[in-house]
Amino acid sequence: MEIAGIKISHPDKIIFPDLGLTKGEMVEYYEKISEYMLPHLKNRPLTLLRFPDGIEAEGFHQKNVFDYFPDFISRVEVPTESGNKMQFYCDSLESLIYFANQGTVSFHTWLARQDRLNEPDKVVFDLDPPDNGDFEEVKESAQLIKKYLRKKGKKPQLMTTGKTGLHIWYPAQRVKTFDERRDVIKSMALELEEMYPELLTTEVRIENRENKIFLDYLRNAYGQTSVCPYSLRSNASAGVATPLEWSELSAIDSADHYTYQNIFRRLGQK
Repeated sequence: MEIAGIKISHPDKIIFPDLGLTKGEMVEYYEKISEYMLPHLKNRPLTLLRFPDGIEAEGFHQKNVFDYFPDFISRVEVPTESGNKMQFYCDSLESLIYFANQGTVSFHTWLARQDRLNEPDKVVFDLDPPDNGDFEEVKESAQLIKKYLRKKGKKPQLMTTGKTGLHIWYPAQRVKTFDERRDVIKSMALELEEMYPELLTTEVRIENRENKIFLDYLRNAYGQTSVCPYSLRSNASAGVATPLEWSELSAIDSADHYTYQNIFRRLGQK
């Protein structure tokens, strides 16, 4: 089995046991979704979530270049507290298929591009459901946050995470560093928490959230990532992180409403 010039190893290995979904089928998914996904991956350093033995085995995160990576994998030198690290990004079908063949289930991108690593062009809020898993409350909160951000002059966009919650994000001009944006983003999150105290919390510790929706703004920092649109997720349903129009939110019943099994039907209708 060969896709985009990459020889696929062990294509019959089961990656999603509940669906009987094989590695070969997962790689074919990424080939088919590439025209939608690559624009979101391009020029953004990546963290891969790899499950070479399937999602029921232990997976691992990878963000640094391994010695065996081929030359066509794009690289970027990233300054860190422990010194410069050679990381990578995905800007071609060939590299997307290569990573999928490595057992990558999920792709997570920086909020900044590789040419200006400390100047984000996206701001993301992650809505994490309460313990009771009430997705209707998540949807209600998303609508309230949309109205709030629009009043602030932002252009909020919406995406299912494919797993449990929703992402609300808006584009930002690359004129400030992560640190320069931090206080404003934090103050917006705290203001939302104060406006809707029965729904939202910014409490990091799960045991202190009082069954409220966690408004996670902390990923808006240097080196942090968020799941890439159209990435698969490592859950039983093979959920897909899916951009939505706001008018579609009322018809969504879960964060994994769109999955490996129905995403192309949706795209065919859009």
